[in-house]
Amino acid sequence: MEAFYLLKSLFALFLMAIALGMDALSVGMGMGMIPLRFKQIFKIGLTIGVFHVIMPLAGMLIGDVLSHHFGKVALLAGGVLLLLLGAQMIFYSFQKNESPMVRPVGIGLILFALSVSLDSFSVGLSLGIYGAKIVVTVILFGFVSMIMTWMGLLIGRKFQKLFGSYSEALGGCVLFAFGIKLLLHM
Repeated sequence: MEAFYLLKSLFALFLMAIALGMDALSVGMGMGMIPLRFKQIFKIGLTIGVFHVIMPLAGMLIGDVLSHHFGKVALLAGGVLLLLLGAQMIFYSFQKNESPMVRPVGIGLILFALSVSLDSFSVGLSLGIYGAKIVVTVILFGFVSMIMTWMGLLIGRKFQKLFGSYSEALGGCVLFAFGIKLLLHM
C-alpha cells in the first residue's frame, strides 16, 4: 500500500513538473526564433533546469510564512520580464543590420531563466506547506523543465528557418503574449 501511495505521489509531482515545464516549452519556442547554436540551446535548457531546481527549493524552504506575499509578486515579475523581453525582440527585429537585442547569454540568459521559473517559486511555497519530498520534487521539476526547454528551443529553431527574418518578431510576440497571460492570471 505504501508503494502505491509513493507511485501516486510521484505521478502527481510529474504532472506538476509538466505543467511548470509548459512555460519553458512555450517561452523556449519564442526564444528559439532567434538564431541559436546547439551549444547555446544546451546551455539555455540547462540553465532553466537549474532555475527550476533553485526556485521551487527556495519556495519550499520558505514555506507558508511568505506564500501570500510572494505568489502574486512572482507572477507580476515574471509577466513584466517576459513583456520586456518580447517587446525588445519585436522592436529589434525591424532594425536593419542589427543583431537581436535580447540574447540568451550572460545576464540575458539569467533574466530569461528567471522569468520562466518564477512560477515554480510559488508552487514550491505551496508544496512546502504540504511537506512534499524536497529532493525528488526539485530534481523532477528541473529535469522536466530542461527537457521541455530544449524541445521548445528546437521547435522555435525550425520555425526560425521557416519564417526567416520575421521569426524574431514572431518569437517576440510569443514572449509578449505569454507575459500578458501571466499578468492576467494574477
